[in-house]
Amino acid sequence: MSTPEAATFLGGDPTLANRFLFEVDGVEIGLFSSVRGLEVTARTEELVEGGQNGFAHQLPGRLEWPTIVFSRGLSESDALFAWMNKTAGEGFAAEGNKVVRSTGAITVITGDGARLRSWSLNAVMPVRWKGPDFDVMTTDPLTEELEVSHQGFRSSDPS
Repeated sequence: MSTPEAATFLGGDPTLANRFLFEVDGVEIGLFSSVRGLEVTARTEELVEGGQNGFAHQLPGRLEWPTIVFSRGLSESDALFAWMNKTAGEGFAAEGNKVVRSTGAITVITGDGARLRSWSLNAVMPVRWKGPDFDVMTTDPLTEELEVSHQGFRSSDPS
């Protein structure tokens, strides 16, 4: 049995990445500098057994998958905003007024451009886009955010 000290990190060293690629149905939506919310929580149901006062049984319950938020500097590409527009208005009507969920993927890109690790998202759908805040009194970079909902993910080695 291996010890935590003997564990091998991805790439041989503690993993560092500076870009994260987001794809939808195999189409690159863009590179992002920040991804938040890649997590899952297993809820439990408590079952109290009559006559057993020492503990309550914890039974597995529903998995909860929070939304994922992608952030990056403002770019010339409209791919993520165009994808967001398919969920409302004319884009939604063009899909026959049906919610279209896609398959998504988040891939960690190393400094030398290699794909290190991927997470495939099930039934992904954009739920929020936030553009840059404009203020002449600040030197903060212009950024945009995309928030997506999904119904779970699995991790894989992209090679």
